[in-house]
Amino acid sequence: MVSILVGLAAGVGLPVQTSVNARLRKQAGSPFRASFISFTVSLLFLLILLFITEGGLSLPWDRMFQEPFWIWGGGVCGVIFLTGNIMIFPKLGSVQTVVLPVMGQVLMGLVIDHFGWFCSDQTSLTALRAAGAVLVVTGVFIVSAAKSGGEASPSKQEAKTPGRFVWQALGVLIGMMISVQTAINGHVGQVMESPVRASVISFLVGVGLLFTACMIQLATQKGIEHRMVLKGPWWMWTGGVLGALYNLANVFLSHRIGTGMCVIILLVGSTTGGLLIDQAGLFEVRQQSITLRKAAGVAVMILGAVLIRLL
Repeated sequence: MVSILVGLAAGVGLPVQTSVNARLRKQAGSPFRASFISFTVSLLFLLILLFITEGGLSLPWDRMFQEPFWIWGGGVCGVIFLTGNIMIFPKLGSVQTVVLPVMGQVLMGLVIDHFGWFCSDQTSLTALRAAGAVLVVTGVFIVSAAKSGGEASPSKQEAKTPGRFVWQALGVLIGMMISVQTAINGHVGQVMESPVRASVISFLVGVGLLFTACMIQLATQKGIEHRMVLKGPWWMWTGGVLGALYNLANVFLSHRIGTGMCVIILLVGSTTGGLLIDQAGLFEVRQQSITLRKAAGVAVMILGAVLIRLL
């Protein structure tokens, strides 16, 4: 029960992070630059937390180098998810940008559990667990369509996107990366004997990749505005802290409740948190009331989570 509450709380923080980082992007002038700033704040927060909890900043690198090569992939998966979302949103629209990655997350989470990939605990895929996964995706679709005014179908411009199927497949793929990241970071947490150490490793890789991406972007795209973040509300800097806490929850939960269940509990929390932000109009987000349809979508997600967890 404690694990589920931790997952729900971390999930609620995810849409807060998204809203905060959206404000940061306005000041940074580039999505990659904003993401680099957010990841750097996450890393600094985790290093402070590591110093407080461990009494130093040393990491057992010798253990990491004895593990399979994929143990370094957590940060890579996070950057792929971030970059992929930036790419598919203008191609597919808001609803599919939410629903397709969720499909990938849920599907890959159950597959990882079924086969025990990335040193995860093995949990067989049953018909009821599959039905629960379908309910979770259906609930996300209901909420996303309701938030976009019921326009579940793509716009005419989006429908004419060349290679639309490829973009849809990419949407599912980047969602799968989140489940892979959850499983990998969970194993790193066991190797490091600390969720904080595991999260530091993940964000070190992510910061390195995003720094490289920013340098390439600056060198190759002359039209990019090179302004620095100087002004803005204080809370726009907190997205990195929330991202670090979300990653810590992933590491903490994945080996306690399984990758698939971890992903789904975080999804339920993030969807609920997003609705609460819309209802209150927080962080400069356009205010939208929680409707019966949105509440029904969350209820369907919870029912799916119950099927997966209890049956």
